[in-house]
Amino acid sequence: MIKACNLQKGHIVDIGGQPCRVLHIDVQTPSARGANTLYKVSLAQIPGGQKVNQTFKGNDSLEEMEMDRRPVSFLYRDRETLTFMDGENYEQYTLSEESLGDLSQWLVEGMEGIGALLLDGNVLTIELPAAVDLEIVETAPAIKGATATNRNKPATLSNGITVMVPEYLDTGTVIRVNTDTGRYMSRAKS
Repeated sequence: MIKACNLQKGHIVDIGGQPCRVLHIDVQTPSARGANTLYKVSLAQIPGGQKVNQTFKGNDSLEEMEMDRRPVSFLYRDRETLTFMDGENYEQYTLSEESLGDLSQWLVEGMEGIGALLLDGNVLTIELPAAVDLEIVETAPAIKGATATNRNKPATLSNGITVMVPEYLDTGTVIRVNTDTGRYMSRAKS
């Protein structure tokens, strides 16, 4: 059991018999005397990624689910299934694209640094690294002298996602994108 005041991003808790991963916690401290601090928690159901919002008082107890975390790498996508390989025992796991929800959009063949969450030997979901490096495949031409401005333009990445990038970036540039927010962070280190 874990108290709501001790919840952290990434914890897996049982909500109505369904495992859910904590995505975001918003703490609200009322100014009235005797009022309890409220924790508004955004969760994602496992598997599927359906968003759930719950509000807890600081002393509410939640059942934390014990899951095994294994390092895996993404091998390939085959129609609607995704295949991963365990980095320690080389066992392969397949998951449906639907069960991962929005997480699957950031997967690139050969990608490493992924964590698999297993319950009773079955992979329920994955944890992506905080950022991924992707190539810009389509964007408007770079504008000379645009480094001094803070304007952005849309750019389509190698995985098909469109993000806003600074005007001075051009097609072929590899950038780092935050997997939580889907926002441009920086140029990738070469």
